[in-house]
Amino acid sequence: MNDMTRLENAVDQQAIKISARDVQVFYGDKQAIKDVNVDILDKTVTAFIGPSGCGKSTFLRCINRMNDTIDICRVQGNISLDGRDIYDRRVDPVQLRAKVGMVFQKPNPFPKSIYDNVAYGPRIHGLTRNRAEVDDIVEQSLRGAALWNEVKDRLQEPGTGLSGGQQQRLCIARAVATQPEVLLMDEPCSALDPIATSQVEELIDQLREQFSVVIVTHSMQQAARVSQKTAFFHLGNLVEYGETDDIFTKPQDPRTESYISGRIG
Repeated sequence: MNDMTRLENAVDQQAIKISARDVQVFYGDKQAIKDVNVDILDKTVTAFIGPSGCGKSTFLRCINRMNDTIDICRVQGNISLDGRDIYDRRVDPVQLRAKVGMVFQKPNPFPKSIYDNVAYGPRIHGLTRNRAEVDDIVEQSLRGAALWNEVKDRLQEPGTGLSGGQQQRLCIARAVATQPEVLLMDEPCSALDPIATSQVEELIDQLREQFSVVIVTHSMQQAARVSQKTAFFHLGNLVEYGETDDIFTKPQDPRTESYISGRIG
């Protein structure tokens, strides 16, 4: 192996943020995910697409162990973050979720002020020592979510009083306030109008400069707009994964081509 090949391999290895091998998920006796193998890259937007019930959201929730909260759910295989098995017994799921933030389908701000919504995570994780540090994290997180200018004069007002699009950006600010390394988004725009959707999509493009972003979406147009990598799920299988442009223009698997063309869905 020459020096250039070693360098290329090292760069490729460094770019992998999340690695999944032979991941299977069961709800009781029902298998929802079958032998998923995928590497998710750092500072990249990866889209999970596929029909309803295909397993994409189930797999997304494996990445921050949200499925642990479901009694009948069982996860097998290996998922690592920066080379460390996140299902190792020594890994605290609460601390993991500080590193792997999540934004849900429906905006779900806490019944607290805008300020306290963002400050909640840093406070419980001990990321701040005084009020000045909390103030700084709140401002930077709201700026990062492109919301600061809209709310800076009303930080003590309820987060639930914001518009739907603002609420979702508040939830994104809340997620990034704990300084995560990965941001998971489960249909983050499905409850939003087209203008709010466009704002969130622009924000996603900015966020990938700092985080590895994984988004589940039913909208193939959205996946094409915001992602660099796309994974197509069908009936619990990861059918195809690759560059987004390749998935949409020259898919390798006929099932992917059928989904993209609308023959299955």
